[in-house]
Amino acid sequence: MIISMRQHATKEEIEHVCDRIVNDFGYKVHSIVGEERVVIGVVGVGDVTQCLESLEATPGVERAMRISAPYKFVSKEFQKDRSRIAVRNLEIGGDEFIVMAGPCSVESEKQIMESAEGVAAAGAKILRGGAFKPRTSPYDFQGMEGAGLKLLAKAREATGLAIITEIMSDADVGLVAEYADIMQVGARNMQNFALLKSLGRCGRPVMLKRGLSSTIKELLMSAEYIVAHGNPNVMLCERGIRTFETATRNTCDISAVPVLNELTHLPVVLDPSHAAGKRSLVPPLSRAAVAIGADALIVEVHPNPEKAISDGAQSLTVEQFRRMMEDLKPYVALWNESRVGEPALVG
Repeated sequence: MIISMRQHATKEEIEHVCDRIVNDFGYKVHSIVGEERVVIGVVGVGDVTQCLESLEATPGVERAMRISAPYKFVSKEFQKDRSRIAVRNLEIGGDEFIVMAGPCSVESEKQIMESAEGVAAAGAKILRGGAFKPRTSPYDFQGMEGAGLKLLAKAREATGLAIITEIMSDADVGLVAEYADIMQVGARNMQNFALLKSLGRCGRPVMLKRGLSSTIKELLMSAEYIVAHGNPNVMLCERGIRTFETATRNTCDISAVPVLNELTHLPVVLDPSHAAGKRSLVPPLSRAAVAIGADALIVEVHPNPEKAISDGAQSLTVEQFRRMMEDLKPYVALWNESRVGEPALVG
């Protein structure tokens, strides 16, 4: 359930309500402080009807309501206003359309530095690069691991770009969090619940990718794990799902973007590279993402895709990325106009 406090409710009234929820009814509380009011999320098992009726009569409470969705904290029933996720000097979900770009894997210092400098010059704000790589074959390149993380940090220092990189195991959360500004959960780990719980305690923003055959509800339930364990700074990524179609690597479920915008306050990211698997399809899917209301893009870019160790076929060259960013400008201008006046809540 959620408890909406009256506008300008006092600190004492808010604390009294939280105390009653915990001590009188045995629930857990999670508060979101907005510009005008406080909303309190309530999670647990018990007599919801009695709790709702009692709390609505408590001073400072405007409304107490049950949340019907199985995901509580990430639901728009819990938080109507869009969340903004602070990443260094950026906000994802805010008033700027954000583009993340870089190679699938960190391969060498020269490669990652060329990638970082190229995407930064073209207008990207965040550098992507895999130090730990989940691969279908155990014989494929698995990433540079710790050495790759250090190279990403060096690229950040040189360019000012924030860093997003994939985390594969709960055992590596502490190490990756030392270097990454955003922790990326890949499609194969969307329901790695031990990892999700650890990310709830890691203190870093998380980008959660939709699983290969996962429903939107399952994606939101996975996000709920992270938020329920203490980390509200989660963004959701549509990266294509597995269907019968073979013309593309995956099927880009572009409708997932507006559906998620209706169901959750979390920012939504589109990954056109993994969705299509073909570099020629990345620019049109990127334009579609802006037009349909995504908050950000994550795109694979490599200085020399022909020699890329992984995902070369779907990686743009730096020049192709620059042209795509130019082509996106009129779409982003319309996106900016659509965001004027929209409420948002900083996470």
